[in-house]
Amino acid sequence: MLHPHARALLGLIEKIGAPPTHELTPADARTYYRERRFATQPEPPDVAESRELVAEGPHGPIPMRLLRPKGAAPDAVLPVLVYFHGGGWVIGDLDTHDTLCRELANLSGCAVIATDYRMGPEHRFPAAVDDCIAATRWVHRNAGALGVDPQRMAVGGDSAGGNLAAVVSIAARDAGEPPLRFQLLIYPATDSHFGTESYHRNGEGYLLTKATMTYFRGHYIADPAQYDDWRASPLRREDLSGLPPALVITAGYDPLRDEGLAYAQRLSDAGNRATHVSFERQIHGFITMGKVIDEANAAVLLCAATLRSELLPAAG
Repeated sequence: MLHPHARALLGLIEKIGAPPTHELTPADARTYYRERRFATQPEPPDVAESRELVAEGPHGPIPMRLLRPKGAAPDAVLPVLVYFHGGGWVIGDLDTHDTLCRELANLSGCAVIATDYRMGPEHRFPAAVDDCIAATRWVHRNAGALGVDPQRMAVGGDSAGGNLAAVVSIAARDAGEPPLRFQLLIYPATDSHFGTESYHRNGEGYLLTKATMTYFRGHYIADPAQYDDWRASPLRREDLSGLPPALVITAGYDPLRDEGLAYAQRLSDAGNRATHVSFERQIHGFITMGKVIDEANAAVLLCAATLRSELLPAAG
């Protein structure tokens, strides 16, 4: 049942002998991840504005990038998605997810502000969490200068970024600010214990492996006792009520499939409005691969349409 485009990509990776991420040093893995995007990602579309920003956080400056959608008037006050990139809390940056963020901005009509949070092993858990919470609060407090609406804010991310978006949503609820309107969770990591059936079924052969996830976790979380911390495993947070509406996307051939579905169900059971969509024939990471996997483009359209419907209506 694997999509033929995903199957072809996996075959190509095997043919060229691409090294598994967990066999590389973090520095080499970051370089490889950054460079390989050109083979699978579409060309970055033009936007009205791309501006580099710096937020202040508890661990120091946090680089960010503001993208305003093509056709937006310079003085328009736009809804905003604060986006956290994937990469196992170890790899990825503003450039690896720039095309996706541009696509989301243009297709939704919202501004997107990408966040370059601190990563392991140089900055261990919970530094990434601290950065993402601080960055989201900074956007809210500086909304006027950024040309965005502080009452129409969302957070989102893929994989490790989906984990961080879920955690930021819980933290914002607990703190009473900022008032988030939506959370976009793309194959999110929600449980650091790696004990689900999809880890056993999809842990080998589908690009992201259990060995690579173990590598990521080892560089991010120093103490296994922290696996139960809700900031590492939001699925283990007892109270998930009162959270923003969510779209949770999973992939059928992904080790993270079951924990994404479980988180969507927990959100719904807690009384939140949550939609789960599974791309059953896909592999982890597919949404950035629209150059070679056509279902990626459908997934981006779904995310953007949902953002538009949740954020474009007038606040209040």
